[in-house]
Amino acid sequence: MNLIVTIDTEEDNWGHFSPSGHTVENVRRIPELQRLFDDFDVTPTYLVTYPVAVDETVSAVLRSILAEGRCEIGTHCHPWNTPPFEKSQDSSRDSMLCNLPPHLQYAKIRRLHETVQRTFGIQPVSFRCGRWAFCSDVARHLVDVGYRIDTSVTPYTDWTVDHGPDFSMVPPRPFRLCPDDMPRLPATRHLLEVPATVGFLQPNFTLRSSILRAVRQRPLNRLHLAGLLYRLKVVTKVWLSPEISTTAQMIGLTKRLLRENYSILNLTFHSPSLQAGLTPFVRSGSDQGRLIRRLRDYLTFARACRIAPIKLSDALDLV
Repeated sequence: MNLIVTIDTEEDNWGHFSPSGHTVENVRRIPELQRLFDDFDVTPTYLVTYPVAVDETVSAVLRSILAEGRCEIGTHCHPWNTPPFEKSQDSSRDSMLCNLPPHLQYAKIRRLHETVQRTFGIQPVSFRCGRWAFCSDVARHLVDVGYRIDTSVTPYTDWTVDHGPDFSMVPPRPFRLCPDDMPRLPATRHLLEVPATVGFLQPNFTLRSSILRAVRQRPLNRLHLAGLLYRLKVVTKVWLSPEISTTAQMIGLTKRLLRENYSILNLTFHSPSLQAGLTPFVRSGSDQGRLIRRLRDYLTFARACRIAPIKLSDALDLV
């Protein structure tokens, strides 16, 4: 089994869907995080937003790590602060890239891509939508711009309440994606999807997701059946993320995936969680320390199990 680590490397202003006024102070904490990764021979992928890419001071922090071969850089598109902007953009529904007109999706992806190229002197090959807002139009644009990997899918998760996509029945295995209108493209231009690792502690993920989906429909949702099923250990959904899951939960999910012959894990979190008070996952200094301990303890477990850390781009040769 192989372990990939992807970090949404973004501005401090969680939930502020405005085109300007962003700060990026949390990125200054990445060198300390990187030292932890170095201890475990992990080469993370920092998926960078536009405000990070255009800030000379914090981008220099990432360039230094990149120059030493200790990380990869990809792109992370927050449409609310990635130019160009149109007056029709709304701060809620249109914070999802998938809801923008195709021409505007493409323009934002290309602008971010070209900005990261100039800032870091690289050709980025990996991409993640802000708020996981992936769709077939976005896939086509990514191929056109030259991306090889997307990592925007969150298995067994429905974002439609937030005007986003529904991944309720998508498993966490990487897969090749050929947009419908490009069936004759050579394999080198197909997109590899490497989902965030989300699954269940119980076997038969499709069944567990179906049960969870059913009990969350109205009026059943008002009966709080999802919480009951969790307490009874009938359906325990876990993200491979130290923001959302405990070390024990992440280890439990990994053991389940090992039994079911999964070959790639994708652990993910957000860079603002490195600084207390910026995200709902890390509200205090104790939360901040807890996140780092979870990450260190999980990487210790992964090493003991001989789960090999790989770069996100390495997945292209494994799938």
